Amino acid sequence: MLLPPPLAAGARVALVAPAGPLRTPNELDEGIANARALGWEPVVAEHALARTGYLAGDDALRAADLNQAFADDTIDAVWCLRGGYGAMRILDALDYDALRRRPKAIIGYSDITALHAAVGLRSNLIAFHGPTARGTLIPSSRDSLVRAVSAHTDSCGVATNGRTLRGGRASGRLVGGNLALLAALAGTPYAPDYDGAILVMEDVGEPTYRIDRMLRQLQLSGALGRIAGIAFGEFTEGSDPTDVTSRRLDDVLREAADVAGVPALAGIPLGHIDDQWTIPLGAMAELDADARTLHVLPGASDRERGLARAE
Repeated sequence: MLLPPPLAAGARVALVAPAGPLRTPNELDEGIANARALGWEPVVAEHALARTGYLAGDDALRAADLNQAFADDTIDAVWCLRGGYGAMRILDALDYDALRRRPKAIIGYSDITALHAAVGLRSNLIAFHGPTARGTLIPSSRDSLVRAVSAHTDSCGVATNGRTLRGGRASGRLVGGNLALLAALAGTPYAPDYDGAILVMEDVGEPTYRIDRMLRQLQLSGALGRIAGIAFGEFTEGSDPTDVTSRRLDDVLREAADVAGVPALAGIPLGHIDDQWTIPLGAMAELDADARTLHVLPGASDRERGLARAE
């Protein structure tokens, strides 16, 4: 898979809202400030502040903003302003050939999982599951983001709060993101290629029984039978741990790992949290569930990866 060129100082980064709308103009200001703090030049998409109910403008406007950024050779990356909902609605309208001609970093998480999966399949491009542009960049998250998109070094490491669910080591391509989106993509042309992959997953606001159901959907779709390992992130704002009608989340996650028969680690810094790794989806990685580590492996040279700009 193609690794986009590293983002150096002065990189022009498009700020786009391909899913849900920003709640206030201040959030756009925060995205601009975050880009500038990283030494990048923010380029605000024309319809970044649009709103159509729970969408950041209608489908045509959101697709147009992405396609404009994809086709513009002066744009080095697309940093999604927020997640929410809506990326799936525009997958059929995107210009994946433009990204193949001029690879560029796509950064975001949550609903942006749909966009990551699509560009991975259609553009053969590594995409970055990382903070949204409007988010809070604490030092650890900023460091991981810079290592992933600028230094092209290992952006993960030791999960200090990790929990071994099923011991062992595995290596493979990184795939995944938000569990609800992975379940929604199952059975569509945009479902990720799970063969031999290390699957990373997170979610927010989902009760344990719904997490269970979505994991079973991945099982029944055949996805869990093809992976090499699992690294679960945080599942925040879910079931109340004192609810006697629920189950322990780790028990449900361990069941999924047992069904897959692969090493599994829970509690990596991934999810709707400030302290999160930026994970290059599509890159090779090694998981050690016993040591509670996930490491992005070094790859081929820039020339071998096809990083040069299209002439």
